[in-house]
Order: sequence, then C-alpha cells, then structure tokens
Amino acid sequence: MTMWKWKRAGSGLIAGAAVAVLIGTSALPALAKTAPITWTIKPGGAVTAKAGKTVLVDTKTGTSLSCASSGAKITLKKGSHLPGAAIGSITAISFSKCTGPLGLTFTVASSNLPWKLNALSYNKKTGVTTGTITGIHSSLSGPDCSAVVDGTGAAKHNGMVVVVYSNKTHKLTVLPTGDNLHVYDVSGCLGLINDGDGSSFTAVDVITPAQIITSP
Repeated sequence: MTMWKWKRAGSGLIAGAAVAVLIGTSALPALAKTAPITWTIKPGGAVTAKAGKTVLVDTKTGTSLSCASSGAKITLKKGSHLPGAAIGSITAISFSKCTGPLGLTFTVASSNLPWKLNALSYNKKTGVTTGTITGIHSSLSGPDCSAVVDGTGAAKHNGMVVVVYSNKTHKLTVLPTGDNLHVYDVSGCLGLINDGDGSSFTAVDVITPAQIITSP
C-alpha cells in the first residue's frame, strides 16, 4: 500500500453520509424495479498486489512512518453473474522496513484476515470499478509507541476504505475519503499519535496477473 494518512474525522464525512442517506431514500422506488448488479471477472483466482514506499502520516503533528514496500495476496472470484459482495478476499498483507521519527523501527501487522473486497459500481467509459475493502484491523508497534487501526472500535474489526480498480492500468487504488478508520489503544508515542483520531490512508497497488472486471 502506498500511503496511510492519520487525520481527525471531519464534517465532510458526516455530510457525505447524510447525502448518501438522502439519495438512497429518494431512489428506493426506482431501485426496487432494477435487477441486482452482477459482475464478470477474468481471469480471477489468485493475484498479488505490490506497492513501493508506504507513508503513514499524522496530519495534526506531522509525524510520519515510512515503509520501504508493501504487498498483499488476493483471491478473486471468477466468471460471470457474480454478486458484488465479497467478490474478493485479501488473505495476506505485509509492510517491510518501516521507520519512524529519529530512525526508530516499527512493525505494521494486519489481522482479522481475510478482509473482503466488494464491488459497488462500474464506469463503462473509463473501465473503472468502485468498491470497498471491509474488515480492516491493523496494529502499529515500535519502541515506546503502539496503536491499532480499526473502524468503530479498537476490536470491532470493521474498518472500511473505498477503492477503485482500473482495467487499463491494472491498479487498485485506496481513496483518502469515505473510510471509517480510527486510531485506538494508543500507548506511549509522546502525543505523536492520538487515541480516537479519525484516520485514512491512500494506496496504489499493481495487480498481477492483470484482471478485467466489468458489470453487468
């Protein structure tokens, strides 16, 4: 993954959620007459996701944690007429050579695997699928500093981010907005990371072998 960014949850996310509720409410009659969205994935199966430098940033303090590289293993469903929910599973994810302020070394570990990859919408003109990754729970640990990243609680295991996948570039990108991530169980850290802060991360991973995802 390419970048993690810590930030306080803002009114923009709340406003976005409110708009989503309003849109969903007004569209109920139309949706009731629409067939469920289905998906086609070729070739599907086991894929890898690889990224270069990963940077975690606390936007309040400016503290950053850099990892030289990251990677993930993903299993995708294959074929046609697939439901969008859990269309893929992230079975492993790793971050390598992570360092923080003053040259301190850190480890970033992920649990509650597999995380789920879900497809939500498709843009035929651009060949881009928008979806989510759900079930996120990760931990950060180093000398005199540790914390966990999750969704609505330290052990809820319901962290979520919004992602897009491009058929042209074969890249899976985690967007910096629309997530529900927060930082919990902060120990030490000298105020560099704050318990309860809203957080987000962005990432750009190259998917191998290349996949073509379309809908319907």
